[in-house]
Amino acid sequence: MPKFQSVPAPVETLWGSPQQSEQILPGMWEVDTASHGGIVLSDERQAAMPAALRLAERFYEEDVDWCLAIVAFEAEYRASGRRCAALLADNARSSLRAWHPDRFAAFTGEAVPETASPVLQRRAAYTALIGEFVVTSASGDWANWVPKGKVGVVARRVTGVDALGFARYADGETIQGLVDKDAYNSSAINGFDAIGAVRIDGDAPATKEVAL
Repeated sequence: MPKFQSVPAPVETLWGSPQQSEQILPGMWEVDTASHGGIVLSDERQAAMPAALRLAERFYEEDVDWCLAIVAFEAEYRASGRRCAALLADNARSSLRAWHPDRFAAFTGEAVPETASPVLQRRAAYTALIGEFVVTSASGDWANWVPKGKVGVVARRVTGVDALGFARYADGETIQGLVDKDAYNSSAINGFDAIGAVRIDGDAPATKEVAL
């Protein structure tokens, strides 16, 4: 196992100045800022990251990217003696599999089934809707343009899907419609035609609103 040098705490990150910092392994700092947090690697650690797990910069944010750094140095982390190290290492591997399925497969050689990864599920759902209109914002009947019992939706045409499962849309091509409240699922990807939306003329804002 290679040995890495300890380094001073980072004074700046992609998320702002750290308010709290802890060196969890030599050259690996866990930081919290006023807005976000994550893991910051030393230049030495970053250079040693496996290609399948390495980001372009040495900042691995705390939501879904932190697992890349932990899995990259998993054996060292498990042997560190840190409290709950084994549990956190297991969680990192599970998070990597769920949120970075392509990187997980490239690093481990293990294929990730679609059912195990929200990214793969989202990618498949949007791929099936390429060429169709998909709801990108919705308003409940509290909005002045939405009748009672309806949901007002704005939709854009899907042109592709990126590696993380986010849709690409045609520029400037939006439509507006109404759908029965019971037919709209705010937790799902809603195809305009699939939910039975009826197209209307209007200029509703295209910001994301939660329909309740």
